[in-house]
Amino acid sequence: MLSEGGSFMKGMLMGGVFCLVLSLLGTFRPGTESRTDDHHHHHVKAPSKDELTRLSDSHRLLLSNQVRVSCVIMVQPKILLYWATAVDTWSKHCDKAAFYTSESSKALEAIDMNEKDDWARLCKALKHAYENAGDLRWFFVAQATTFAIIENLKHLLLTKDPTEPFYLGNAMKSGELEYVTYDSGIVLSYEALKRLVHVFQDEDKCPERGRALWKLSEEKQLAVCLKYTGVFAENGEDSHGKGLFNSRSVNSLITDSMKDNPTNVVEGCCSDMAVTFNGMSPNQMQVMMFGVYRLRPYGHDFHDLLVFNPPEGSDND
Repeated sequence: MLSEGGSFMKGMLMGGVFCLVLSLLGTFRPGTESRTDDHHHHHVKAPSKDELTRLSDSHRLLLSNQVRVSCVIMVQPKILLYWATAVDTWSKHCDKAAFYTSESSKALEAIDMNEKDDWARLCKALKHAYENAGDLRWFFVAQATTFAIIENLKHLLLTKDPTEPFYLGNAMKSGELEYVTYDSGIVLSYEALKRLVHVFQDEDKCPERGRALWKLSEEKQLAVCLKYTGVFAENGEDSHGKGLFNSRSVNSLITDSMKDNPTNVVEGCCSDMAVTFNGMSPNQMQVMMFGVYRLRPYGHDFHDLLVFNPPEGSDND
């Protein structure tokens, strides 16, 4: 049995190893494909109204028809109510929505990955989405607990080229590792997903099952794998610089804004072109759906320059 002094030294040693691992993860710069000076879109902004006005009507129509989104939605039977809510609400606005589950459910339709490990299941789902992309070139990865406004996502992506490696959402930093938070939704261009699927084949760079002493979360593991391919996290913002991807609910954001910005609550809360929110109950998500898509003041016209038509055959709102 170790003495008290020996136990203390063992604790000090383990603590030192832990700090070293975190430091290595933070300063991790794989291979020779590090960030270069020509990587210029760390903050990805949606086009402003002035920018859209400068485009011809035919060009705007062409762009709005070209931006089509495949939604990759990760679900599990234990969150069946959220799963059902996502099916019934925002996912109907995706051009293609596929639900990927850890195990099949008789209640709802999904693609059974037959995989309990969260990271391995996400890898398999992304590979499946890539192989079945068809002509879709943007991919929105979300959990069933997230609420998304797909039209606002399309607005953000309108002038972006999916043949460039975009990986964006609510970008955060852990040490030197930049990653996009999973609960706010993750956007991948076709090029970024292509590189990711390719690096999945390299077990040394991107193992399907974590080998580290302390397992990384899916969102950080995804960022590490993408970093190996020269793809880096970007923060999605509106034309004024406000974040579009939220890991909290509207209620929570407004509550904080009432405290911090009592004279300008709405402006201090969130962008009016927000793409995602999180932390709502299924009932609150249904209410959100009503507010976003159904409630309209009679006779009021926003004179939007763009129209994103619903997917063909969809019964969306």
